[in-house]
Amino acid sequence: MSDIIISLRLFLLSILVCSAAYPAVMLGFAAVAAPAERVGSLIRADDGTIVGSRLLAQKFTRPEYFWPRPSACDYNASATAGSNLSPTNPKLADRAKEIIGQLALPAGQLVPADLVAASGGGMDPHISLAAAELQVPRVAGARSLPAEAVEKLIHEHTDGPTLVAFGGEPIINVLELNVALDRLTK
Repeated sequence: MSDIIISLRLFLLSILVCSAAYPAVMLGFAAVAAPAERVGSLIRADDGTIVGSRLLAQKFTRPEYFWPRPSACDYNASATAGSNLSPTNPKLADRAKEIIGQLALPAGQLVPADLVAASGGGMDPHISLAAAELQVPRVAGARSLPAEAVEKLIHEHTDGPTLVAFGGEPIINVLELNVALDRLTK
């Protein structure tokens, strides 16, 4: 009988430690070590309203905004997933052709892969520096801004280079860049 009581006590102690004590300690540590990340790395507008998270891509399609990578889950964070299509699948080539057509680039213009290929989870909030620079003429024209002002804003919002993202290339968070564009043109 004493073995059963000891087992029950160990079971209850394990439940208490794993479901209450450990999470409480980790939340407390997160509150001190990374307060912004603890609440989702939220980005706020000038009036304090939440416009999104630094960690999740959003769909931008209007010409006055920088466009993110395509998303296999249509930017739905509750359904993150890749397309699971083979690189030889014609649907991928068709999507790339459609996106390149929307970019309205001069014939023969090279397009960075991150503008036509979705990330693994479909929610990558970053694009490469090359992808951002490719969009400067469209964004500057739609906002009636000099291209130099838009390029300056890109470079102010460039992170990196990082080892993980894009093989060490500098990256830009699209939402942060678009929020900065809105602030610039207010």
